[in-house]
Amino acid sequence: MPREIETTVTHLEMHTRPIVRSSTPHGKLALIRAEAPPAHFFRYLYDTIGHKHFWVSRHVMEDAVLLDIIHDEKVHILVLHVNGVPAGFAELDLRTPSIADLAFFGLIPEFQGRGLGRFLLSSTIETAWMHHPTKLTVQTSTLDHPRALRLYQRSGFTPTRQSHVTLTVPDNF
Repeated sequence: MPREIETTVTHLEMHTRPIVRSSTPHGKLALIRAEAPPAHFFRYLYDTIGHKHFWVSRHVMEDAVLLDIIHDEKVHILVLHVNGVPAGFAELDLRTPSIADLAFFGLIPEFQGRGLGRFLLSSTIETAWMHHPTKLTVQTSTLDHPRALRLYQRSGFTPTRQSHVTLTVPDNF
């Protein structure tokens, strides 16, 4: 039986390109855009990162619908590799004119705590601003990593509003 979970969502925006001062973490790093990734690869990243944070929207999505999104030329799936291993990803959605939306962002748990989140976020912000939006948006909730909101704010995002949401978590989650 599906269960419901309450969360508070904070909506954040950035209206000017920040001055990025992110140090590069140790290890061999590569940030690669995954062009037209298979659904199973995207789901691996999405579920591995988002399961404990109750990321359900893409989990329950049919493959055809998911592929329509992640194969769109205006949706950038940026995959961070550390020493050749996928360590995290960011989904940058540029489909709305003049708005860049950081739709998903996270690290695989084994790669957290090494400064990789700051590096991935700074790199994603730079990628977003290369497309000349008038604003960059992101959302985080009380179910996300406890340091997510602080990381977004330190990176130049400003909270604009909060909303209360009830998530329906499927049985197979």
